Amino acid sequence: MASNVTYEYIRRDPDIRTYIENADAAVKAAGYTEHSFAHVEKVAGTVKYIMETLGCDSRKIELGMIAAYMHDIGNVINRTDHAQSGAVMAFRLLDNLKMPAREICDVISAIGNHDEGTAQPLNAMTAALIIGDKTDVRRSRVRNIESLAADIHDRVNFAVERSELYFSEDKSEIILDLTIDNRISSVMEYFEIFMERMLLCKRSAEFLGIRFRLRANGTDMI
Repeated sequence: MASNVTYEYIRRDPDIRTYIENADAAVKAAGYTEHSFAHVEKVAGTVKYIMETLGCDSRKIELGMIAAYMHDIGNVINRTDHAQSGAVMAFRLLDNLKMPAREICDVISAIGNHDEGTAQPLNAMTAALIIGDKTDVRRSRVRNIESLAADIHDRVNFAVERSELYFSEDKSEIILDLTIDNRISSVMEYFEIFMERMLLCKRSAEFLGIRFRLRANGTDMI
């Protein structure tokens, strides 16, 4: 059974956009960084980049992008277990759109396994979503500059002047290349809050048959 549910259809769906907007409002109220359209569209683009570079099937790539776009909707319920809540919500939304069960399984498995507390890289789509989500570190995600001194997450994100994710020439490595302003936050502080996420990226890259490398201020850290 073929599916007519495309990434562009999902991206423009008013109900899904409402869930994303309200999920972001919920995490904003709790003091978290931006999780709205800029984040989910960036993650979707990264999933596409990774899966295309590795030669994945075109429909699997599109499903990966759909999962990336919807991956944080569970935050509208609660930040705790938002990956699992989001997977259940995505099931209902996609089932109502008559997406085939095998495709829904792919999407909800990726959504339900993206958070570092419970994540497992089950397939290429899930691994790409994990990497895309965990490497979205950038200054523009910080909402309240006044909180930098008190909030290490805001401080570390704000300190990232440049963030690039790219493959090595032979496609054997995927590299997160950061320039961090040490006057705002140290590289050590980055590791203090992101070590678990970076190790998850490393495990996800290994699942894809490649190596994950973190480069900060010109020095390879992982």
